[in-house]
Amino acid sequence: MRIFTAALATETNTFSPICIDRRAFEASLYAPPGRHPETPTLCTAVVTVGRAEARRRGWTLIEGTAAWADPAGLLNREAYESLRDEILGQLRAALPVDAVLLGLHGAMVADGYEDAEGDLLERVRAIAGPGALIGATLDPHSHLTRRRVAASDLLVAFKEFPHTDFVDAARDLWRLAGDALEKRVRPAISVFDCRMIDVFPTSRAPMRGIVDDMRRTERDDPLVLSISVIHGFMAGDVPEMGTKVLVVTDGAQAHGDALARRIGLELFRHRGTFMVPQMGPEDATRRATAAARGPVVIADVWDNPGGGTAGDATVILTELMRQGAEGVAVGTIWDPVAVSICMAAGEGATIPLRFGAKSAPGTGNPIDARVEVVRLARDAQMRFGESLAPFGDAAHIRLPDGTDVILNTVRAQSFDPSLFTALGIDPAARRILLIKSTNHFHAAFAPIASEILYCSAGTPYPNDPARTPYRRAPRDIWPITDDPHAGSEYSA
Repeated sequence: MRIFTAALATETNTFSPICIDRRAFEASLYAPPGRHPETPTLCTAVVTVGRAEARRRGWTLIEGTAAWADPAGLLNREAYESLRDEILGQLRAALPVDAVLLGLHGAMVADGYEDAEGDLLERVRAIAGPGALIGATLDPHSHLTRRRVAASDLLVAFKEFPHTDFVDAARDLWRLAGDALEKRVRPAISVFDCRMIDVFPTSRAPMRGIVDDMRRTERDDPLVLSISVIHGFMAGDVPEMGTKVLVVTDGAQAHGDALARRIGLELFRHRGTFMVPQMGPEDATRRATAAARGPVVIADVWDNPGGGTAGDATVILTELMRQGAEGVAVGTIWDPVAVSICMAAGEGATIPLRFGAKSAPGTGNPIDARVEVVRLARDAQMRFGESLAPFGDAAHIRLPDGTDVILNTVRAQSFDPSLFTALGIDPAARRILLIKSTNHFHAAFAPIASEILYCSAGTPYPNDPARTPYRRAPRDIWPITDDPHAGSEYSA
């Protein structure tokens, strides 16, 4: 067997002002053929898992380019087309191939390409031919379009949010591809459109139970090969935005259709109950400062670079300072200009500095203070499961009230406490940790946290679909409309 593998992934918040080009991929991950590191990145595990699978099976693996950019706004047209064509050229050179297995995100939008992954998959199909098996891993925060389904034989999304299972998803894809190539199964894809958009953390009920049931069904039902919930991405203003259920069966289309519908209607029945309740900055600060012990983790859930925002909001930090909170460490605030000033000043310097709140309205006001430059780091990284996530050149500064702040140059959400230790801060010794993430932080921070507070502050992210000024997204989904299934057999 000859298998071609490559990855091209980013998540596009179409409301974000942070447009990106090839430099964003080069800052996060750009690996030409054969140069992908042994540690996987979120959407590129298909490459590293593929190396092990090809060796085990005695198959020939042809690696193409693997490129990942941290979530942001619109992708530059030339950047998308050049990366796409780079991979397609490598595929042509690899022909003939029995299969193409790709690492995709699923929420990439480029200038002129609302459905970038659909465009890529269609072109892959045209080159590889109708007899080749085409498969991909997807992030659940994506858009499952008709074009993608039509061009693919296998699609597998991460089940967990936080995405602790991205390597497992790649292993599932390779296992199913092997079974299909060796004619043990005949994959058939079923999709159910839930006609809703929501946030589905799997660290709590009801989504925890739904995912556990999905895994049991995969294990116990011999006709079911894979079940995925495509959560959707509410900051992506595209025509096929929304939550969908994807079931892959062994040639049992009707069975898959029924199962996808059952899971989808269960999701719809629980609409509006999945997300952890959030509090405002004043309440979060009062509760954190009153806690008997630390560290209390305050998650700034909507200024989350993992959702394409800048990650430079200062609303919660300002409130912590106003209420005189002690023992605070902040990780991170994105401000490349402030980092360059700190780098020039050097460790140990005390300088006047303005930082934060430069990217957009609703992110608070810049903070002006005379700060100590405590530590500087080039090309800083933190852990995220089995991978390493870069957050760029970084500066640990200390405000006059003792608050420690990490400023960074490569936007990244707060995945793991190692982001603090990378800059010399012991997170377990702090009373309050202010981080920026919706839920990916949970698996790594929960073991050290005395309490976790989810805080909604400012308006850096379009987090209320009922009020978001969409121009392209469907109008017949909840909560944009109360009962999108009205008049159908699925009416609530």
